[in-house]
Amino acid sequence: MKLCVLGGAGFRTPFVHQALLRDTGSPRVQEVALHDTDPVRLAGMVRILEEMATAFPDAPRLSPTTELAEALQGSAFVFAAVRIGGLGGRCCDERVALDLDVLGQETTGAGGIAYALRTVPFMLHVAEQVRRHAPDAYVLNFTNPAGIVTEAMQAVLGDRVLGICDTPSGFGRRAADLLGLDHRRVLVDYVGLNHLGWTRRLVHDGTDVLPGLLADDDALDALEEGAVFGKEWLRTLGAIPNEYLHYYYSHREALRSAQAADLTRGEYLRRTQNAFWAELSRTREGAADLWRAAVSDRNATYMAEARGGEPGRNTHPAAPELDPAQQGYAGVALGVMAAISRDERATMVLNVRNGGTIAGLPQDAVVEVPATVDANGAHPLATGAPDLHQLGLMQQVKAVERHAIAAAVHGDPDEALRAFALHPLVDSVTVARDLLDGYVERIPEVAAVFQR
Repeated sequence: MKLCVLGGAGFRTPFVHQALLRDTGSPRVQEVALHDTDPVRLAGMVRILEEMATAFPDAPRLSPTTELAEALQGSAFVFAAVRIGGLGGRCCDERVALDLDVLGQETTGAGGIAYALRTVPFMLHVAEQVRRHAPDAYVLNFTNPAGIVTEAMQAVLGDRVLGICDTPSGFGRRAADLLGLDHRRVLVDYVGLNHLGWTRRLVHDGTDVLPGLLADDDALDALEEGAVFGKEWLRTLGAIPNEYLHYYYSHREALRSAQAADLTRGEYLRRTQNAFWAELSRTREGAADLWRAAVSDRNATYMAEARGGEPGRNTHPAAPELDPAQQGYAGVALGVMAAISRDERATMVLNVRNGGTIAGLPQDAVVEVPATVDANGAHPLATGAPDLHQLGLMQQVKAVERHAIAAAVHGDPDEALRAFALHPLVDSVTVARDLLDGYVERIPEVAAVFQR
């Protein structure tokens, strides 16, 4: 079985590789095609993966390539994790918005819209190439903004495109561990869109254990969500919000923190990742250890602005790819692969087509909900209706997502303006126009969308 990884030189690729090395099921992946547009970084990533595989004589064969068709040909699964415009584009996503007193987070608000505008055209090209070279493949999309990209690609490939986010499942695992429960027996009742959702129940053997978690000061103090939102707000909501809702519930504080920081998240990652690749080019051994150090630092500083600039409280192991809590996207994706290729029925939170799952949203909209996965694909589970404030926010953001897709597909600046102006984190049509103009001026890949 062949797996294609688009964005093969990305920092998450070793997590995927390590999970494949430990997989003993059948059928298993025998070849991993690594596609990337940067041949130098691709060669460096192969060094990292080969060092990790030294103790695994039956490791999958690595096939690095810069040719998309070659990478896709005959693949059973495609992992898509690309960044159009690179980290330079992300830095512009952030700075253009911040200069206008607007949040520029890469998936939430103005920055996410700019990221979607330049990413959707390429991912539609990928979808067409998948249909041509790997028509039976499932695409497991990691590319952000994941909900928007997944919905756009489904227009070409239908339900064979699934969006992957590790946040809901990661919370379920962490909460189960805090409560001394087997996370495999805990069902996460989650409803929302990508990076905009709420855990409403944690069901263990038929009993909802979330109320007990919310009542436990020590448990909430140990949870990242407790630090991000505060215990009292979690209790007031009676639910655990996705951490990205920090940008909505604490909008002013998040904006002040981002503007006060010396570096945006993108600028920090660009500096540290450039240093990593430069150091890797100077070494002949220890490539995997260099990656481990870099990814541990990356994890420790994730969403630091939501904690008042403090580093993450969690300590990371010397080999983060061996820590189940750090498997993230790779763990969810490998679970989906096993469920489909081996008919190992599993339930997980995925970005899937709505159907009739959430009333009040279009049937072909992509939503993030629990789904059962088997040999026939992913099937969203029936779920209770969201609260009015949840549904209202989901509807407004889904409208924004659809305008962004239309703008990217048709090169329509009016649709792009609607996307910026209607987003709840952009409070002025005038500012929305300035955002669109700023992104067109600063990011060539955005400008190209409207020059076709």
